[in-house]
Amino acid sequence: MVFLLLPIDFFEMNTTKNPALPAERYTITTALIYANGPIHIGHLAGVHVPADIYARYLRAIGKDVHFVGGSDEHGVPITIKAKKEGITPQEVVDKYHKMLKDSFEEFGISFDHYSRTSAKIHHQTASDFFKTLYDKGKFIEETNMQLYDEEAQQFLADRFVVGTCPKCGYEESYGDQCENCGTSHNATDLINPKSAITGNVPSLKETKHWYLPLNEYEDWLKEWILIGHKNDWKPNVYGQVKSWIDDGLRPRAVTRDLDWGIPVPVPGGEGKVLYVWFDAPIGYISASKEWAEKTGNDWEPYWKDTTTKLFHFIGKDNIVFHCIIFPAMLKAEGSFILPENVPANEFLNLENDKISTSRNWAVWLHEYLEDFPNQQDVLRYTLTANAPETKDNNFTWKDFQARNNNELVAIFGNFINRVVVLTNKYYDGIVPTPTGFTDTDEETLAQLRKYPQIISKSIQRYRFREALMELMNLARLGNKYLADEEPWKVIKENPERVQTILFVALQIATGLSVLCEPFLPFTSKKLKKILRFAPNDSVTLSTVEGPLTWNDITTKNVLLPSSHQIGNAELLFSKIEDAAIQQQLDKLEATKLTNEVTDKTVEPQKETIAFEDFTKLDIRIGTILEAVKIPKTKKLLRLKVDVGIDIRTIVSGIAESFSAEDIIGRKVTVLCNLAPRTLRGVESQGMILMTETPDGKLAFVAPENDDVSNGVKIS
Repeated sequence: MVFLLLPIDFFEMNTTKNPALPAERYTITTALIYANGPIHIGHLAGVHVPADIYARYLRAIGKDVHFVGGSDEHGVPITIKAKKEGITPQEVVDKYHKMLKDSFEEFGISFDHYSRTSAKIHHQTASDFFKTLYDKGKFIEETNMQLYDEEAQQFLADRFVVGTCPKCGYEESYGDQCENCGTSHNATDLINPKSAITGNVPSLKETKHWYLPLNEYEDWLKEWILIGHKNDWKPNVYGQVKSWIDDGLRPRAVTRDLDWGIPVPVPGGEGKVLYVWFDAPIGYISASKEWAEKTGNDWEPYWKDTTTKLFHFIGKDNIVFHCIIFPAMLKAEGSFILPENVPANEFLNLENDKISTSRNWAVWLHEYLEDFPNQQDVLRYTLTANAPETKDNNFTWKDFQARNNNELVAIFGNFINRVVVLTNKYYDGIVPTPTGFTDTDEETLAQLRKYPQIISKSIQRYRFREALMELMNLARLGNKYLADEEPWKVIKENPERVQTILFVALQIATGLSVLCEPFLPFTSKKLKKILRFAPNDSVTLSTVEGPLTWNDITTKNVLLPSSHQIGNAELLFSKIEDAAIQQQLDKLEATKLTNEVTDKTVEPQKETIAFEDFTKLDIRIGTILEAVKIPKTKKLLRLKVDVGIDIRTIVSGIAESFSAEDIIGRKVTVLCNLAPRTLRGVESQGMILMTETPDGKLAFVAPENDDVSNGVKIS
């Protein structure tokens, strides 16, 4: 074991511990995913990667963490998927729950338990929760008019109805929430509602439901959130919640007229189920109960002990449910803790376009894992670096490639490879004994010991992008140290100096192996194996006393001692070639073309006409001689067109697709015997025949051969 001569300020620095979080026990949840499709990068970037970073970090600093997630298997999207595929809702959720669970596991999301809301324990937990509130008189019963599809003989709840959002005017809003502005509302609030089942305009029919009177919790919510969490909740979360409360809260229905879901467990509830956004967050609790049953642990401290801190990681579209509705439910029940924070993220776009499951515009996790085997951390890194923490952000395949090649490979991987290769080359893989420290050595080691605190500070404020940048700064510190000290040159004239250089570099590499674990868990495991101190590893040597912890990076004088045998060099990251990226871009381009064909609206054929009617049409080839924009109009051009039999004036609404100067001399097809019509004071003596391109632009219907003479008839 070597003794280091360290500066006095190092010992002073270590008398102050890293800023401790106020609790020892944490419950972390991720928004449940609808089990009607696979996971895409939007789910990962907005919810699961930041939650996993936070959970792994808390474990690393010695906290008791309970991290749960699950599949949301009720609600209208499941039944819509079942109808589309011609199978039962249960078959749908069984298929996708397995896909979700397996993908999360392979990607390294470190859930303590991943559950599902179709599980018996969840049905029982949600039913008991409802009955508790029912018995306490926390609900109000109302009989009112709801939207009903006469043809389908079904009430239209949630996504069974679409219409215009009453807040933002978006014409494809669902009955429970607008995906454009994020507003939550009731189906009867929609303007011009239509059934998503038949397309019919629904009628109103009387039905009874139970409501949670959110208005009765308004004063409490103001005190709890607007005063109690004004300074620690993210601005996007606080702002949206404040807007809701300022607008005034209304009772919210917690039951639905559906046949798929958890039956309403009280008299009069026949034929009704619990609203999915009532039962889904209870899924966090039932997941903890299921975990406890399987492991022999006690779930209650994680949900009922007031010293436990509860965190919900969600996307911005779920803010109202986790910050208003679920807390009101917990408050009404009375025995559960309330969330400490709800660090919601904005949305991630893909190649400058909104991710859309229905349009297949996404990077699906299970496909990524097939196309890029053993490269989970590259995607984790890119999604964290581009995390939509304060605003919508964008994922591109070119950026993914650049971050891997220019950052992970060129900075992190390059540093580790050089250190390990040189140690094996000069010392047969044995950590050398330092021979004395220069000011640069001591300053470099001092900087290393500061990084746990620096990274912690960012993570504790949910600034995961910033924390990742600081981790990479530590790798940059190692690269700069090696580049400045040049051990490959110094070895020729001062081999003893190289012992110290590589000793210091190996301490940085060891620090990286520990500090990168929340962000890059597969890389951390691989690096620890290379350095041969991975816990429970058969090649672990006795020279390292147990696994290193987060705080050890700051408090221990030596992380990797002299005489310790490391392993051989392995590449932590591999360069991603252009061909692999082009393959992904080609896949997206194929999706875009498919969507254009699918989205294209083809007008139905008009009523049949007789041949004699067709022969009445006089359609001829002409040439545009003049084109002038008609003042105070957006679309109209006044054209002079030579149609062979004469030169006539035609008014055409093509100004948004063509400039006047660009179409002079163009061949066009003209309906010549159309009755004259006056437009903006100009008599139009015919019609230019046009068509529309997939992007909504107009195009001329004209011969490709410019030699066709004016006046030639189309027959």
